[in-house]
Amino acid sequence: MIPLQQGPTGIAGGRRCESLLDLIGDTPVLRVSTPLPRRHPGFWAKLEAVGPATMKARAALSMLRGARERGELRDGAAVVESSSGTLAVGLAFVGSALGHPVVVVADRELDEMTRRLLRAYGARVELVSEPHPVGGWQRARLERVHQLLADLPGAYWPDQYNNPDNPAGYREMGRELAEQFDALDAVVCSVGTGGHSAGIASVVRERWPEVRIIGVDSPRSSVFGHQPGRRLMRGLGSSLHPDNVAYEQFDEVHWVGPAEAADACRRLAAGSFVSGGWSTGATAMVAAWCARELGTDRVAAVFPDGPERYWESVYDDEFCRRHGLTARAVEPDTVDDVRATAGKRWARCPTVPDPCRRRRTGQQHCPVCEEDAAL
Repeated sequence: MIPLQQGPTGIAGGRRCESLLDLIGDTPVLRVSTPLPRRHPGFWAKLEAVGPATMKARAALSMLRGARERGELRDGAAVVESSSGTLAVGLAFVGSALGHPVVVVADRELDEMTRRLLRAYGARVELVSEPHPVGGWQRARLERVHQLLADLPGAYWPDQYNNPDNPAGYREMGRELAEQFDALDAVVCSVGTGGHSAGIASVVRERWPEVRIIGVDSPRSSVFGHQPGRRLMRGLGSSLHPDNVAYEQFDEVHWVGPAEAADACRRLAAGSFVSGGWSTGATAMVAAWCARELGTDRVAAVFPDGPERYWESVYDDEFCRRHGLTARAVEPDTVDDVRATAGKRWARCPTVPDPCRRRRTGQQHCPVCEEDAAL
């Protein structure tokens, strides 16, 4: 078993906090040995659900603090952002602590529990009713963001997909991992905006230059080159090519389907009592596979949130039946080209190119990227 600091650290009885912001970070790791679906040597889960507003509170704090320091966000000004749910909760949390009203632009597929939770936290929720014909829900939400910015003088848009303060907010998570472990062979991260994988990689590679960084994406997400399409899973993947994705840091990427992700979530809940949503399930599947492949438990996986917002999806039997979520893949299909992953329930590719034509060639145009949207 990997050497680890012995026992919990910190002040006896727990931390005493003067501010909500003091609650962010210092999350524990837990060894997970639940078969997913096959047996494996175990891996270590970074439990971001232990924090008050999940993993995205780190990004929210970094982006708002950065904007305040640069004078882009003035005292009391509104914060407007597009979110499928998780960052919205983080922004509501940090906005409350810093005195900023938060306007969340979501879409009609946002679950009712999260809508009620955000409103209870004082956030204003703006729902987009129809997806954009090209850019899907993400593009439609961004168009509404720009409308609100024009209507709300002084409002600030964090732009989580392209704001460098987003990955900067996760460097502390990388430092925590470097302190919690004597050695790591791999770190597994889900990828949406690209923030936490980029922030962690920039730190752990300084400590362990040979550590493998493994990305986890959703089928029909364009982050790593798929044609964008409707995705059942929320919280990972994107219909854009975010600037925050550190493509050069990844050793490989996996695409895990919703049936396999949901199955992993339920196995985790029953077998280890820690679980989460789509990102957690997909990441856990890949971390277990990685531990089997490497023959070691020196694998860390980031669990971005807990199960609470997924009772009506991942943990709802009727939802799973309605969407045909019967897991079949137990190992990934290995392919040499991203295009060969189409239609597979679980695939991996050891080649990770940047699919954005604008960044790759220096041209101004990329047919997928948000920069080309007429906003």
